[in-house]
Amino acid sequence: MKNNAKILVIDNNKSIISKIEKQFSNHAVIKVVKTLDNGKDALDYILNNQNDFDIIVMDLILPEIDGLTILQQMKDHNIDKKIIIITSYKKEYTVNMTNNYGVSYYMLKPFSLLALETRILEISNQNVVKTRVLTDNDKQVHIAISKLLHELGIPSHIKGYTYIRECIFLFYKESDSYSGITKQIYPEVAIRYSTTATRVERAIRHAIEVSWTRGDYALMEEIFGNSVAFDKAKPTNAEFIATLADRLRYDRNLTHN
Repeated sequence: MKNNAKILVIDNNKSIISKIEKQFSNHAVIKVVKTLDNGKDALDYILNNQNDFDIIVMDLILPEIDGLTILQQMKDHNIDKKIIIITSYKKEYTVNMTNNYGVSYYMLKPFSLLALETRILEISNQNVVKTRVLTDNDKQVHIAISKLLHELGIPSHIKGYTYIRECIFLFYKESDSYSGITKQIYPEVAIRYSTTATRVERAIRHAIEVSWTRGDYALMEEIFGNSVAFDKAKPTNAEFIATLADRLRYDRNLTHN
């Protein structure tokens, strides 16, 4: 699975810093490594610790040294980092200036923390996610997953279909515990599809609910009858993913024996 996206946050609003720290305190991918509320201190840190972070989340309006000066100094010192600007300053001239420094995103305050998470994951995607080359065996697994999901009543046009198919594939290939689904697989799928782990989880939940109303009842009872109280409750996301991955392993073992 992927390494952490290490974030440096620079903002003179301590409330915003606190909210960002809280948002990502237990995140599987995003890690806030340092927060600073002063432009001079921020520039000193950037110049002397550039290997400690990957992405800068920064306001332009800062005490002592402003954000544009920091961007210019980074350019002068050949420090190439992904940058997200968060600010209430929206003059067109300033926005154009930041573009000259290779800023990835310009977000106006107030902004959604989920939107910030998405932007960070998108940037991480550019840095660390490589296109996966599927082997013939992997392609067969994908086909088997798709067939199973259709039989379970999950239509391919809803977002949860794509996410759950990818989660099952990753669990089948790389994981053997429920904890890996939330801590590793959701974030990986989120990065691949430029979204957030929370949205992946919600979309999968919706897909399971759709399945429970329109799927093949006999097949569902066969697959889930021994792993969950089928007649009382729908499986959790983790149960659904792990159970289908186990079913695939069983079916493919039969095929190859």
